[in-house]
Amino acid sequence: MYVLFEGIDTCGKSTQIELLRQRHPEAVITREPGGTPFGEKAREILLSGTLRSDRAELLLFLADRAEHYDEVVRPRRNGLVISDRGFLSGIGYALANRSASLEELIALNHFALRGDWPERIVFFETDLPTLRQRLGEKSADGIEDRGVEYLMEVQRQMREALEHIAIPHLIVDARESVEAIHQKILTYLGL
Repeated sequence: MYVLFEGIDTCGKSTQIELLRQRHPEAVITREPGGTPFGEKAREILLSGTLRSDRAELLLFLADRAEHYDEVVRPRRNGLVISDRGFLSGIGYALANRSASLEELIALNHFALRGDWPERIVFFETDLPTLRQRLGEKSADGIEDRGVEYLMEVQRQMREALEHIAIPHLIVDARESVEAIHQKILTYLGL
């Protein structure tokens, strides 16, 4: 089963993925960008804040997604593959940047993933006060430097895209306790 954990920065995806890793050591845990050697280089460029073109950013995300799918996900689809982010984040950021339409982004991601969407998505949703508080506890990268309003717009775009795409999903309130969220995810994924 291929599962995406989606949401903006500091919403708790990584914490929940680590809990699943401990419970299911056989699972393949990966991330976008960064799940391959190319992805690590792409991640460095994307988080540095040096790209000036929204379209270049979009295309770099898509190149990483295609490489990641072919190298990490596709060969392991018979097992449990959990990705910290994926196409939904890419769509959310591109829509917030006004790089392309939702229809164009769905088509581009469908191409990058060889038409093979994930079976499930766990979407973490937060609010502005929680985002501000959590971002204040860490140093910001190039994308977080765009501000909390930008990140909330990315989240809004991700939620709208999620409702548009017919993939089973769980929407998690990121303000809940770590344990409550973990139990909901275990139930949803049947783990």
